[in-house]
Amino acid sequence: MQTSVRGIQFIAKNEGFSSTVYDDAGHRAIGYGHDLLPSESFPDGITEDQGLDLLGKDVARIEPFLNDMATGLNQNQFDACVDFAYNLGLGSLRTLLGHGIDQVPDQLPRWVNVQGKPSLGLVARRQAEIELWNTPV
Repeated sequence: MQTSVRGIQFIAKNEGFSSTVYDDAGHRAIGYGHDLLPSESFPDGITEDQGLDLLGKDVARIEPFLNDMATGLNQNQFDACVDFAYNLGLGSLRTLLGHGIDQVPDQLPRWVNVQGKPSLGLVARRQAEIELWNTPV
């Protein structure tokens, strides 16, 4: 399974766009939350299309892991999981799915803290993931 166009748009909306490099919780990032690799440099910034290209490549790295970890997901559930993994990483996705696929909507609200305190942005993002998860295809 692959992330849908709607899923890519969902991630892009949740991440927001920056044409220049910025600090993202201690990581250098650009575009729609793309963590810069050691060999990457964007001194002149990027366009939104370039940001979407980077996002697509990043998502393509998540999809095989999700396909191995979870079967039987519908497209919206898959897209919600990709958004979660894009935001928090594959280790967090493994932990989330370790509770069982049927527990994902109940577990998502637990993943909202930054430095031990709830983040309003993450609360909203997890709620959006739950809504996407529960949306019939």
